Amino acid sequence: MKYVIKQKDIQEFNESVSRDFPKYVSQLLNWANQNAQGTRPNVVGQLSELFPEFLHNTKKASQKNWEKWYIKKMPGAIDQATSKIYNQVLKLQEAIRLIDENMVRDWVKDLVFEKTFNGLYIQKAILAFLASQRSQEFRLSDPAEEARGIDGYVGDVPYSIKPDSYQSMARLPESIGIKMIYYKKMKTGIAIEVEE
Repeated sequence: MKYVIKQKDIQEFNESVSRDFPKYVSQLLNWANQNAQGTRPNVVGQLSELFPEFLHNTKKASQKNWEKWYIKKMPGAIDQATSKIYNQVLKLQEAIRLIDENMVRDWVKDLVFEKTFNGLYIQKAILAFLASQRSQEFRLSDPAEEARGIDGYVGDVPYSIKPDSYQSMARLPESIGIKMIYYKKMKTGIAIEVEE
């Protein structure tokens, strides 16, 4: 048998309460916290270690007792986290005041046009980069070459360009006799691995 226990049922079984926040507030606070890193272990402690310690050292596990134990164990942690997150909220409030309809339109266009084009059409950027590193010319493949799995050439060398997750797929190795370039998207760009 498989079961799913809903969050509200977990709270009921644990005899705990959860605070209610106005619409969008939790999302905004989560976002502020991601930027501020207010609930990282170096601020509030490693909760996955602290909670079992609490359970081991308490006679009655309750939300109220957990709160008392935590505050005694980690004095000032809640205030420090609150301060970090609230300072980020102030920065977000300032940024939100700058947003008008034209800025939203520019953001949507940037996402749909620039980021999508550069994010999805990375083969050209990879080939151009590799060509610049090797002081050679590059070109994208024609339809007949694409049908054989070739994405482009650097000099006279044909390459197939795949995401790094492709390496773990069962269909490897390629039987088309071309060199592979594997890439991984990162926040700061693209990491590539070129088969020599």
